[in-house]
Amino acid sequence: MTAQTPKRVRLFVKPYCGWCHEAQDWLEAREIPHEIIDVTASASAWNEMKTLSRQTSAPVIEVDGEVLADFGVDELESFWKQLP
Repeated sequence: MTAQTPKRVRLFVKPYCGWCHEAQDWLEAREIPHEIIDVTASASAWNEMKTLSRQTSAPVIEVDGEVLADFGVDELESFWKQLP
């Protein structure tokens, strides 16, 4: 985990996405509080994900303003270690 606990972790997902489920499992295994946002259930969530990531692929994670898009668990692990 980061040296400091993040204030906000949001995971933008599509319910049928295997990588999205793996990312959620990764966060839960580390007991990291997070918000799951289903981008298929809300046009505003979809638009926010596109604005943050500049793409339509999921998952997208936002941690206190830092964004990682279209990733697997290995990339999430590296991203997490590099957070300020």
